[in-house]
Order: sequence, then C-alpha cells, then structure tokens
Amino acid sequence: LIQPLFEERAAEQPEATALVFKDQTLTFGELNAQANRLAWFLRKQGVGPEKAVAISVERSPEMVIGLLAILKAGGVYLPLDPAYPQERIDYILQDSGVEILLTQEALRSRFENLRISVLTFESLKETLQKESADNPPLVNQPENLAYMIYTSGSTGKPKGTMLAHRGLVNLTLEQIKDFDLNPQRRALQFASFSFDASVSEIFTTLISGAVLVLADRSEILDITNTLNRYQITTVTLPPSVSSLIDPQEVPHLQTLISAGEACPVALARKWYRQVRFLNAYGPTENTVCATRYFVNEEPQGNTVPIGQPIGNVRIYVLNEAMVPRPIGVPGELYIGGLNLARGYLNRPDLTAERFVPNPFAKEEGERLYKTGDLVRWLPDGHLEFLGRIDFQVKIRGFRIELGEIENVLNNHPQIEQAVVIVREDNPGQQYLAAYCVPAKEADLTPEAVKEFAARYLSDYMVPQAVVLLDKLPLTPNGKVDRRALPEPDYTVMQESAYVAPRTSEEELLAGIFAEILHLDKVSVTESFFTLGGHSLLATQLASRIRDVFGVEIPLMAIFENPTVARLVTVIEEHRLKQK
Repeated sequence: LIQPLFEERAAEQPEATALVFKDQTLTFGELNAQANRLAWFLRKQGVGPEKAVAISVERSPEMVIGLLAILKAGGVYLPLDPAYPQERIDYILQDSGVEILLTQEALRSRFENLRISVLTFESLKETLQKESADNPPLVNQPENLAYMIYTSGSTGKPKGTMLAHRGLVNLTLEQIKDFDLNPQRRALQFASFSFDASVSEIFTTLISGAVLVLADRSEILDITNTLNRYQITTVTLPPSVSSLIDPQEVPHLQTLISAGEACPVALARKWYRQVRFLNAYGPTENTVCATRYFVNEEPQGNTVPIGQPIGNVRIYVLNEAMVPRPIGVPGELYIGGLNLARGYLNRPDLTAERFVPNPFAKEEGERLYKTGDLVRWLPDGHLEFLGRIDFQVKIRGFRIELGEIENVLNNHPQIEQAVVIVREDNPGQQYLAAYCVPAKEADLTPEAVKEFAARYLSDYMVPQAVVLLDKLPLTPNGKVDRRALPEPDYTVMQESAYVAPRTSEEELLAGIFAEILHLDKVSVTESFFTLGGHSLLATQLASRIRDVFGVEIPLMAIFENPTVARLVTVIEEHRLKQK
C-alpha cells in the first residue's frame, strides 16, 4: 500500500520540508497530520476501500493533502482539473458515480447543480481541528484501487482508468531508483494533477523524502526561472517544454525525465551531457510508466529508444496473431506485470478489447494491455517507439507512418521539433502537413525542409505543406495539441516571391491551378506540388488543361514542369505539334 510508505517517511524525518508552494512550506510531520485529520473525517462520511472521492482544486498544498487523505481513508482519488470545460467535469462526475467532492470555496459554484456532497477545505477548517492527527489504521489490500484517471476516449467521451495500490507502489519504488531521488533532491510538480504524470511526480518525491515544489500556472509557463527560483534538481517534462530550456541556464538541475511524447534526438543530444537524462514511456493503463531509456552517450539514428521495462513490468512485441516479432521487425507493444490497470470503469466492452488474456502467462488470469503503439526491438535489447498504430494513415493508397516522417524531420540540424499530421481542409483532399519549430538563429525555409525530407523518404511521404512556427500549441497536459495546428496558408507562403501572370495564357493556367488547389491566387513561379498538389491532383490538372486549352499533355510533363510559367511553354509546344 502507498500510504504506509509515506507515513514511515514522515516518522523518519518529521521536521524536514515536504512541500513548497510559493512562500508556504509544510514539513513531513505537518503534511501527515493534516492529511490524517481529513482522512478520519472522510471515514466518517463512509469513505473506504473502492469508494471514489473526486477532488478539484487549484495547485496548492490542499491538492496534496486531499490526495493523501483520500488514500489514508482507504478510498480512491479521482482528480479533476478545474481548467477542464464544465461539460467534461459534469460527465466525469456523473460517469464515476462519486458521492463526495473535495474542492475550494472559489470553485464551489461549478458543482452546485450536481447531486453530490461538495466539501470545501475552507469550510472544513474548524471541523478538522477536532479530528485525530494519528495515522488511521489500514483497511486496504494491494488489489484495491488507489486512484482513477479519466483519459480521452475514441468515442469522444472520456473513460475512467482504474489503478491499484500494487502498481502505484511498484512504480514509486522503481522510479525513486531510476530518478536518483533522495532527501537532498527538490522535484517540481509540473503536470496537471488529472494527468497521470502527476502521480509519479507526487509519490516518488514524497516517499523518497525529497521536497515537492508546487508551481502555479504562471510559474509553469516561465519554466527556466521557476527551475532556478526553487533550485529544482529533478523534473519530468514533455519534449515540447524541455526544448525551450537552455541546459546552461539551469545549474541546479540534475535529472531530467522526458515523457508524454516521442523524444527528438536533438533534445537528447542537447541534454545528456548536462544531466541524468531519461526517455520514459508508458500509458495510463500501466500506472504511468512501462519502460525507460538512460541516455548515457551520444544518441545515434533517427530516434531515442524507449529502453527496457521498469521492474516487475513485462513487455512483448507481437503481430496481429499475437506471435512475438523478431529483432528489428515492427509489431504492436503489449504490456503485462504488476502495474496493469484493472480496466475502464463502466466499460466492460472496452476493457475486454484492450486487456486481453496473456498467452505467455505462467499463472491463470494474467492479462496483457494492448497499447496500440508500434515498436520494434533493437539489437542491443532496447525498444524503439515508431508511433501509434492508428497514426498509420493511408493517403492516395500509400500506408504512411507519421512517426517515421517526424523522426526524419527531427533529425534536421536546424529543426528543434517537428510534428506531422494529415490534413483534409477540402473534402476528399488529404495531404501531409509538417509543423516545424526552427532552432535558434536557424535560417530555415519550407523548401529546405522538403528537400531534406526527400533525401530520406519516399516522395509520397514528403510533406506537401511545411509550416514554420515559433512554438507548437500544447494541451493542458503539455503535449502537442495536434487539433490546434493552423491550416497552412499557401497565399502567405507565396507572398515574398509572388509573381503575377504576365500573359493571358498564364492567367488562364494560374486560374486552373488555384481552382484545383483551392487557393485565391498562384504565383507563376511556384511549383504545383509545393502548393499542395500531388499525383491525383496532377491528373485533374491535365484533364482541365485538355478542356480549356484543347491540348493533350502527358502527366510526366507536369512533374517535370510544375510551375505555371514552365507549363505554359509546354502547352504551347504541344499545341504546335498537334496543329
């Protein structure tokens, strides 16, 4: 169980600082006593094993006191980020069936119309003074649930993943070793507490005796100054955030864990000499983390491996028939072992689909979690993450793995970070769009990115649109928000080098280009393919040229002469021949 591990630590170092939030500090003794008082009170409200209690608070000491109290009462904590839309909060509270919600006075109005008991920390202040500060007796078993996290579901409705004490304890003890945590360390609590990375941040720090530093939203945005102000030694960050930090500017930092999305090679190269650098991987369904890779030397190739499983976790790379894949051959990653979730709340169908019987089991009833992630074993025994299986897309009949394109772009010396998505801004016209954050002082153009990609990728995998951004949009959890990536503006891309049609033929042909590509105007010197054209649209272009100019030109002529200016000359030549 997790709570006695914290209680042992509090007894060992009661006067040591456990928690820092702005100018507030709590020692281990104070944090334990406050959590105990609330736990005794919650027990009187009927909280015990398998009983979920929702908690929705801003970043504050109350957040940690609340989580610990729910666990000490024997219950299951369900974190709800107050930044969530009201509809999402309402749905989760209804779906989870919780009867008690812990919150703060400033947030109370958000929950008043719901049929649950709303308790605020402020209103309980006097009541809790009368409760005991002693540790409540344990009432749980390791199989009992510790927490529940709602994640996005493919149906659009979030689903509640149920995680047990056994997995949480295993994760905590393994990561304390991996992250080199001890009472001299100071860790930043970065992730939203309704995102499972916070589970790792909070429990590994407290149980190792290190100091947990809570930062508010404004401090999280000002990450370099926050790391320095609080002398942070240990932090877990998504690549989109750690890429913004200069390693030379954070002298206190000793351990950086990259997690949440694929780690670009350039990022690992930037950090591994400065700090203990880990690339961690894991789905919510396996209690936060499944594998990790220690970057101890210059990374080679296009990817940073996700490494090997943490203790008591087992991994398998299987094909569709659940037969193990040989070294180097991609397959789906399946996870087994102590950290597996019980399943999804109220979703037996989805639980059965994703948590399947383990064909390699030594004991009856063992299961594997089907991750939907494409990986392969490397010859050195580490795992390489290749992308989501559902990020395998088909465009114009070609099966494309978006992760493969991202890996190539992320290896460009002038690109800090790249994301590739499929866009369909006009019905039936799918294309690849790459969004790149150039490195500092880089002289990067979309054309240069395409030329680089074309060196390593088949032509159908080269993004047709490249958009350069100062930074990638992020979700509240710090992951890249793919839905917020802007539509490529080809008109703007052409502005600097726009050349207007000079003849009536050029004007006519430029009009056809613009019509097929759904653009307002087209420069006569811009390639049909850099503006979003592809082989199927080239076929349409040849057909429109036949209709308008009365001339049949071979498809190859468009590939060899893809601009309006050059194609007009070809049309003229074919006209003369046909006469």
